[in-house]
Amino acid sequence: MSAKVPSIELKIDPRDLKIQTFTVEKLLEPLIIQVTTLVNCPQNPSSKKKGRSKRARVLLASVEEATWNLLDKGEKIANEAIVFKEELHGALADVQKESQALKVSAEAFTSDPCYLPKRQAVVQAARSLLTAVTRLLVLADLVDVAYLLEHLTVFQRTFESLRNVSSKSDLQKIYQKFQKDLENLDYLAYKRQQ
Repeated sequence: MSAKVPSIELKIDPRDLKIQTFTVEKLLEPLIIQVTTLVNCPQNPSSKKKGRSKRARVLLASVEEATWNLLDKGEKIANEAIVFKEELHGALADVQKESQALKVSAEAFTSDPCYLPKRQAVVQAARSLLTAVTRLLVLADLVDVAYLLEHLTVFQRTFESLRNVSSKSDLQKIYQKFQKDLENLDYLAYKRQQ
């Protein structure tokens, strides 16, 4: 990544990000369904003795681990980013705050998984965490798009200079730069696709 700030004008307000693509909605749909189905517990489940759910603790630990991995990678992206740096750090702080809120409500939930108010609290905390993670992912994607557009602009300038060449030696130099820019753009597009 270059230290130069991309000069691409993005028509987006990073403080008001909403899911506006069908792809993002489809990717998040299974998570939203899982969070929503947590609320489907009968009011009076049974008169049997209630135990503590070990599975819920394992799930909570895996969510915490995944969140910390996301925060670690997000912190690296935010530190390297030139555009939306403050917004990325704010989104990371939101994810961390919502993750902590989920941990607290989930620990209370695991002690009595069929008590409806505790279940509703953990569902709300999970939804809030999902929203914060989505915002972070959208911001990280915007940073990625800004860098890709900047490299596309560099590629276009090299292409224009290739069209206006006056000598064979200039043609060779500019063509080599054109190949290098094309390889770089191809690598960035591949990396984004992955």
